[in-house]
Amino acid sequence: MTAIQFTKELSFSDNTLAGTLYGELNRNLHIVEQKVGVTIHVRGGGISITGLEHEVLLVADLLRQLYTLIQKGFVVYSSDFAFGLRILEATPTAKLEKIFMDKVYITAQNRIISPKTHNQKRYIDAIRNNDIVFGIGPAGTGKTYLAVAMAISALTTGLAKSIILTRPAVEAGEKLGFLPGDLAQKVNPYLRPLYDALSDMLGSEKSSDFIEQGIIEIAPLAFMRGRTLSNAFIILDEAQNTTREQMKMFLTRIGFDSMAVVTGDVTQVDLPRSERSGLVHAKQILCDINGIQFCEFSKQDVVRHPLVQKIIGAYEDQPQSKQNNRT
Repeated sequence: MTAIQFTKELSFSDNTLAGTLYGELNRNLHIVEQKVGVTIHVRGGGISITGLEHEVLLVADLLRQLYTLIQKGFVVYSSDFAFGLRILEATPTAKLEKIFMDKVYITAQNRIISPKTHNQKRYIDAIRNNDIVFGIGPAGTGKTYLAVAMAISALTTGLAKSIILTRPAVEAGEKLGFLPGDLAQKVNPYLRPLYDALSDMLGSEKSSDFIEQGIIEIAPLAFMRGRTLSNAFIILDEAQNTTREQMKMFLTRIGFDSMAVVTGDVTQVDLPRSERSGLVHAKQILCDINGIQFCEFSKQDVVRHPLVQKIIGAYEDQPQSKQNNRT
């Protein structure tokens, strides 16, 4: 039985803005066609969308909402079409404006950092409204990147006087201790992703200046012992590789006027098999404390290459006994 085809016409008041929506050589429309399976034809000052009714209505809603964002000055990237489709497929009543227009930070290259999924939006709001937030989920979901963006925003607006970024120095299946160099040179590979995020947002020169001045500190978790961290925005990254003792040590360092974000992926624990993850333990015992919020991410929140989402799904489909998550 042949599926009944449905066609809907859309028109936009400004041809120039409509052209921005369509993209160069209608690239953005082609992205939507490939992802949803509809056919889109540009006709004069509007377009026609043909396909299954629910798919056509989904695409029409997406294009109308993105056109409204462009009218309001929001720069829509090609990737936003995929993100918008994902949001509207999960929540048909969603308003993309409330998510995409939440400007977290504007980078040195004038690129706007904003949430791209419902869970990212909840994560940003949680950081604004709580002193300690845990972001837990798979790679590529923006846990660390958005936390760094929020930290820089807090620094530039005066909500924090310093930023402290830390990670446990746990080897991911590789032995690096034999490498030459002093302690700082040995632990630098573990901290490189944090330097990269800072450089992307602030620019290499400014991020280096802040680090030299001590305004931004990047250090292994062991260096936090015995300190009281006040007036700071603190990020503990790769927290699945903390022990229970290390997690307790970190959380009890937090001083007055400080906020902390803890990020990790409990499916990628690199601790010895006999050691239980401090992140998993913290989730179990701290989830009911007021002022602490846990935000969960899934493969639907992945904002890296589309294949990353499929790779995560493939690993999730493996029998639990074959996964090294030690939860």
